[in-house]
Amino acid sequence: MTTQSNPSAWQPGMTGGGTLPSGPGGRPTAPSGDGNGPPIGPPTVTIGAFPDYPAAQRVVDHLADNRFPVERTAIIGTDLTLVETVLGRMTTVRAALIGAGTGAWFGLLIGLLFGIFTVGNWVAVILAGLVIGAIWGAVFGAIAHTMTGGQRDFTSASSLRANQYAVTVEADVADQARQLLARLNLGGRAPQATA
Repeated sequence: MTTQSNPSAWQPGMTGGGTLPSGPGGRPTAPSGDGNGPPIGPPTVTIGAFPDYPAAQRVVDHLADNRFPVERTAIIGTDLTLVETVLGRMTTVRAALIGAGTGAWFGLLIGLLFGIFTVGNWVAVILAGLVIGAIWGAVFGAIAHTMTGGQRDFTSASSLRANQYAVTVEADVADQARQLLARLNLGGRAPQATA
């Protein structure tokens, strides 16, 4: 009995050429576009531009409430700005306190795990884990801050902010979205028309 092989099909041990077998994520496909970004989807149309995210979110929510296929929409923030808000000065003592808090949580977790399997006083095991974790966290927090050499003696929180939020929909449903949007009362604020 002879079997006919397909030279273009993938076979174990075969490198290059042929097609790849499907894996857990499905059959691999060639990247679309120039390969330097997300795959290019269907053409989209901007149906409105808003100065803040809640207004753009309200538009998409209105579309969803009116049975519009919102999986064909996107909210795109443009003119992004990174804002780093300084929260305070970081000292070795403050770094030790922050480390103690983090260490206490970790010690509490370890204490709870050991406490489950303890026959005797499980509360003492949990408290011991909490105290030991806090001490080691404080030590490591202070050492880590000292090792920075004063390069970053402040704490901060970073956030991205956009100057404008555009709501886009796929081109073939843009007219339906515009009709639904015309019924939405934006509190005297009409969406900015963009083409």
